[in-house]
Amino acid sequence: MGCDTFAPDINGSASFSKRLAVGLKARGHDVQIVAPAPDRGHGPRVEVHDGVEFVVHRIHSWSWPTHPWFRFALPWRINHHAESVVRAVRPDVIHFQSHIVVGRGLAGAAVRHGIRLVGTNHVMPENFVQHISAFPKVVVDGVVRAQWSSARKWFGLADVITSPTERSARYFEEHTGLTGVYAVSNGIDTSNYTPDFSPRDRNRIVFVGRLDEEKHIHDLLHAVARLDPALDAVVEIVGLGDDRQRLEHITEQLGLTDRVHFTGKVSDEDLRAALTRATVFAMPSRAELQSIATMEAMASALPVVAADAMALPHLVHDGENGYLFPPGDIELFAARLADVLTASPADLRRMKEASLQIVRAHDMNRTLDIYENLYRGLPVPDGLRV
Repeated sequence: MGCDTFAPDINGSASFSKRLAVGLKARGHDVQIVAPAPDRGHGPRVEVHDGVEFVVHRIHSWSWPTHPWFRFALPWRINHHAESVVRAVRPDVIHFQSHIVVGRGLAGAAVRHGIRLVGTNHVMPENFVQHISAFPKVVVDGVVRAQWSSARKWFGLADVITSPTERSARYFEEHTGLTGVYAVSNGIDTSNYTPDFSPRDRNRIVFVGRLDEEKHIHDLLHAVARLDPALDAVVEIVGLGDDRQRLEHITEQLGLTDRVHFTGKVSDEDLRAALTRATVFAMPSRAELQSIATMEAMASALPVVAADAMALPHLVHDGENGYLFPPGDIELFAARLADVLTASPADLRRMKEASLQIVRAHDMNRTLDIYENLYRGLPVPDGLRV
């Protein structure tokens, strides 16, 4: 499995890759990872993730100058690294998680050695170019076009292409010209989360995710500032990111310091507890290819208020398990949050039960079943499709 980002990185692609590797290993498969080294050490080493051991081939990497934690493998060395790993491991299948650097090296090696190749796209070039936003717009637009062209080249070598949702799959097809992309949910272990139908002692709004500008968490802060003070709503923002300082400044400007709590990174146990005790989950991001955090909230039986953008409507069915609002419409965002916070006990229970029902289709065991079929070149049964 080739990953441009992998644990200890915290993002959707890294989290999915780790869970997929752990799940496959639990089913008896030999899984090995190729990923940038998060430190000065590189080469194959045994790592433990979620209590499971597997070999990770760590590649010498550089830090991205405008990003606090992202590290990338050197493009001009990836072909050599990929060839060395493939010759040593002799895998039955190669699964790359993006085409940026590691994926292109492994894709080429798979073709040379006649190895079945599966590619999953977790990347929207429009998202990561925020880290070069200081450059002129013509340069940024050129990078986006070049990345989509690169995606077409490298994913075009794959026997099977997947993306987390139908919307993200069609979006990928539209921008690359490739067809036949499977929608396969990133999946979560729904049994890890604890639904709680008991009344809350206070209205709690929770957000979980990276504190990056692309998540539009500032929209949530402005929406909360418009809520009726009588609702006594508090906000818990869980996660790390380079936008935290700006968000804290906005919180202070809006007079919300006593109502908004930035937790930073928390343990898995504390994350699940935050979801269990919340009243509603808010996701204002406009560029989610799926949103694992939203699925975790749904598995905790939370209603969700989310931006009507990209893959979020695939999870949030307006009026059923929560509400959608037009991206950037702060007034309607606030109104939809208020709708949940003032819902009758019967309506609130209906939304919570709907979240649990919808998220069942995204259970990790279904995702593992699908990828096992794709790895073996078998068709995916209709009953497993989301």
